[in-house]
Formats: sequence, C-alpha cells, structure tokens
Amino acid sequence: MKASQFFISTQKEAPADAEVVSHRLMMRAGMIKRLGAGIYNYMPMGLRVIRKVEAIIREEMNRAGAVELLMPVVQPAELWQETGRFKGMGPELLRVKDRHERDYIIQPTSEEVVTDIARQELRSYRQLPQNFYHIQTKFRDERRPRFGIMRGREFTMKDAYSFDRDPAAAAKSYDTMFAAYKRIFDRFGLQYRAVAADTGAIGGDLSHEFQVIADTGEDALVYCPTSDYAANIELAEGVAPATPRAAPGQALARRATPGKSTCTAVAELLGLPLAQTVKSLVLATDELDDKGDVAKSRVWLLLLRGDHDLNEIKAGKLAGFKAGWRFATVAEIEDHFGCKPGYLGPIGLLKPVTVIADRSVAVMHDFVCGANQADLHLTGVNWGRDLPEPDAVADLRNVQAGDASPDGRGVLAIQRGIEVGHVFYLGTKYSKAMNATFLDETGKPKLMEMGCYGIGVTRILGAAIEQNHDERGIVWPLALAPFSAVICPIGYDRSAEVKAAADALHDELAGAGIDVMLDDRGERPGAMFADWELVGVPQRVVISDRGLKAGTVELQGRREAAASVLPLAEAVALLKARLAA
Repeated sequence: MKASQFFISTQKEAPADAEVVSHRLMMRAGMIKRLGAGIYNYMPMGLRVIRKVEAIIREEMNRAGAVELLMPVVQPAELWQETGRFKGMGPELLRVKDRHERDYIIQPTSEEVVTDIARQELRSYRQLPQNFYHIQTKFRDERRPRFGIMRGREFTMKDAYSFDRDPAAAAKSYDTMFAAYKRIFDRFGLQYRAVAADTGAIGGDLSHEFQVIADTGEDALVYCPTSDYAANIELAEGVAPATPRAAPGQALARRATPGKSTCTAVAELLGLPLAQTVKSLVLATDELDDKGDVAKSRVWLLLLRGDHDLNEIKAGKLAGFKAGWRFATVAEIEDHFGCKPGYLGPIGLLKPVTVIADRSVAVMHDFVCGANQADLHLTGVNWGRDLPEPDAVADLRNVQAGDASPDGRGVLAIQRGIEVGHVFYLGTKYSKAMNATFLDETGKPKLMEMGCYGIGVTRILGAAIEQNHDERGIVWPLALAPFSAVICPIGYDRSAEVKAAADALHDELAGAGIDVMLDDRGERPGAMFADWELVGVPQRVVISDRGLKAGTVELQGRREAAASVLPLAEAVALLKARLAA
C-alpha cells in the first residue's frame, strides 16, 4: 500500500484531556478520534490493528471448536427481565424505548440472548457440547469514561458461550477455552498473566483473568516467582501466620493519643511498629421486610492489622454478608461504641457486635487498639485475657509483597496489570433463570451448564501500547502492527532512481505477502521518520540517492537504536527473515 492511497493524520500534540500514554499516542498517531464522552471513531490506521486482533481471535476460536454467529446490539428487555438483570445491573445498562414504548437495552454482554438461542436450538444431549461466539459492539454507560479506549463506553468485545450436559463436561470446555486464550495472547506478542479472579457481577464459580502486564494497570496481580501461583489481589489468599500466638508480655494500659486517629499516627507517637496496631472497621448488614424497607440492622466489627487493608470482595463473601453490606453510619457507631471513628476498639462496647478478626490479628499479642474514648488508645491488649476470642476468624485483607504464597512454594510478589480477557464457569445461573434445558439419554430435561469467555478487542490496543512504547511513540508487537514494514524513500518526488527502487521494493515485498507501506508523500526525512516511529511500524527501510549509488539501503527495527546498512539486493530476504523470527 502507498501512503498517498491511505489516510494518515498524525499530530504533534495530544489533546489536553488525554490522561494515559495509550490515549495520547493513539490520538497523536491518528488511530482514534473522539466523538463523545467515551465514544471514538476508529480511523483507518487504528482499524487495521483491530482487524489483526480479530483475525488472531477468530483463528484460535475456530481452532478450539467454537462457532461464530452474530447477536444484535439492541436486545429486547424481556430477556433481561427473565434473569433479573434489567433492574439489577444498574445505570451501566443503557435502557431505551422504541416508538411503541417497548423496552430495549443496548447490550453490554450477551448471556441472555445466547441462552435464548440455546433453549430454542439445543434440545438434545447429542447436540452438546456447543460453543457460540461473536465479535460485536458493546455499550456500558460508564459514570466517568476515561483513559481513552481503555475505559470507554462503546467498545468491541469477543464473547463466547459454552453449553454442556454436566459440570465435568463444562470443565473440559472451560479448559479448552483457557488454552485457546493462552494461544491468542501468545500470538499477540504481549507479556501477560492468567490469574485466578473473582467472578463479579456476571456470577459463576470458576474464573480467570488475562492481564497484560503494565505499570499503568488498574489491577494489582499477585504471583509467586518460584511457582505457578497467580491471582488477582481481590482473590489472593492471605495465609494465616505460621507461628502460634505468643503469651501476653505486657500489662493492659491506657495511653493518651491526642489527635492521633489513625494507626500510622498512633504507631509513630508510641514508637511502635505499625504491625503491632489493630484497626477497627465497623460494617452493617440490613434485613429487609416484604416491602423492601429495612426491618433490622446488624453491626459487625472487623479487625485488621494496622499495616493491612480490607479486601472488600472477601468481606462480601463472609457468612451474613452475601446479601450485601455497608459501612456503618456514625450514629450506629456511636450507639454501639460510645465514640466517634478514630479511636474504636473491641473492648468496652456499649452494645454487643459480632467481631471478626483477620487471620493475622487472631495470632497477635500485646497489640494496640482504640479505647472507645476520644484521644485514648489501649496498649498490651491480649486475646483471652483482656477480651474474648473473636466470634470468627477469616481472611479479610489484601495480601502484600513478601507474604507466604498460598501454595507453600515461596513468597508473593505484586505487579500491575490491565484486564483484557476473562473466562468464567457460570454453571446454571442463566439456564435456570431462562429454563434452558435439553433432554438427556433417559429423555429427562436437564439444565445446561454454561461458561462464558470474553476478550476486549479494542482494549487490547490500549493495553499493548501501555506495555510497548517509548519517547518516540508506539512500539507494536509484530502481530498487531498496522503495517509490518514501511519504506521511507528520501526524495521520492525528486529522484527517478529513488522512486523506481522504492516502487520495485514495495512490489516485491507485497508480492512476498509482507504487509508493507510505501511513504510516497515526499515528506522531509525527519518528519517522515517521526510519523512512522509514532505509529510504531516494526521495520523501516530507507532508500536514498546516496545509498543507491553504493547499492545499499538502511534497515532499522523500531526497537533498534541505529540502522543497519545492507545491499539492496539482500533487503527482501533479510526483512523476510526478521519478520519470520
């Protein structure tokens, strides 16, 4: 392809609202143009990358036995009402009405529609297993769209859905998709981790996220460098300390801590390690009556070590919390503790509360906590002697680097990642709600076991750039680059020899199946090189009058600091070898 036949719209500066590297570089490289909040036009250069992502996904999904179809963007609300998600999904679900005042939604995902297809078409165990997938536009009405296409409102996703006869068969389908996803991300050429994850709002029992490693990632990934353990920090287990609780070594004492309402401030004042303090978090759960009004509330006290943070996902899985929880109000706290937040503790409560201690707190001795009185804390606090054993002990915290790995094979490390893929085992969550059954060998109806598998197609672009860029622009992995190579002729519009050599090289490379661009715009060398470094094309060939007189051209990889001079006659063979490698 020649640049004069394409559309190139690079910019020297990014818009002021571009917050992250991928957003800035995609705008500057002319890959996207903002249309509205979280909504972008994908320009020709960006669309070429999207098509390459889609091609790899299609090849591997088809190889794994999935069958492509296409489900609509606009979906009838009735299907979503069957599963309860029409109301339950909240404001991210864009609801619309047609001219007849019938309710529709703009799809954020397609569990309901694909389950409707399955209950109509898959009637016998002989038709199972089945896996349908599509690559389609999605819309989620983000409250605050940001980071360009990384968290936009409209995006493209590949979502697949498997249907099986029993959990064992569903597990095989899950494993097949997991393996397919590994092949997909391997082919993308990105550094990634597959980590165990929470199933979130979609539901289900088994889940893995595919995370592209990037310092700017929103997610914290936990892994063990000496084993295969990896999990999202939401799911990573905080192992109970191996050493048992020591006997009390201090007397209980009240210490003045004027104005010191945080564990950090108290530890500094008392000259103690932060890990010797205990923080008190007061939560509440509500029981509703038949009308949906709060009939009764229950207050809970969660105790964590001062240097640890509450993992809210883990808290939501505690017995008594699964129906929902909230942080207690100031009025509820004062009613039970007789004190405002900042000086709370488990000793001397006005009303009983349920106390749940994190595993690390349960083995502490001589610890520091609030005295339930302003400007006072207690030191030398010990379980059994100064307060009853906790009502329950649970894993409540986010793990930290250096913690013991749950598999017992080393210690944990943490890095940042961007979620670009997710696989779920759903079980019968949707088939039960929508009565999607098949007839088994005995002729009896059974619910289908389901799995779902998503890849953020357009998000891959942003994640790849966040991982692969430098001060000059994007550095695409070869498989995703809009063009594999670019020919940059110096004086194309002024030298017949340069034009002839560039045209011939372009035709030979294109004939060899290489996705090549010839920049025939007649730009100055500096501007021309800057454009293609910004766009991130992996290989650049420079042709000039001076080089042609010596029978040479310059070849430079996007990651290389300097060009290699080689005979023009060897350019095609060497470039093919580089691209094949």
